[in-house]
Amino acid sequence: MKRFFIAFGIAVIAIALPPALLDTFGKSQLLIPGFWLIYQFFSSLTFLICLGVIWGQQKNATLGGQIFLGATTLKLLLCMTIALIYLHKYKVNDIVFVLNYFYLYFLYTAFEIYSLLSNLRVQNKK
Repeated sequence: MKRFFIAFGIAVIAIALPPALLDTFGKSQLLIPGFWLIYQFFSSLTFLICLGVIWGQQKNATLGGQIFLGATTLKLLLCMTIALIYLHKYKVNDIVFVLNYFYLYFLYTAFEIYSLLSNLRVQNKK
């Protein structure tokens, strides 16, 4: 579990670094309004889903795959809901929104899959 917390901290910093550099060097037009709020949402959601799946796998290893699929479906639905709410509330450049949104979605999903698969590998070795 300690390994997950360290990996999550590194991932959060690595994912936040390019947008922070864009913001710092005056290219904030490449970020949507409220980018950091959406970043916080993705970060929190990924953290909670990973913890839930890891906890579920530790409690019942046979349901690990089903828990992972259920959590991934929940994440997809919540992320799409946030995208719809955001687009309804704000009028933004479509290309900038798609780039920002999928930047966060794909990188956090890649981290989620990597961390959960590495956790599953550790459990299989035991």
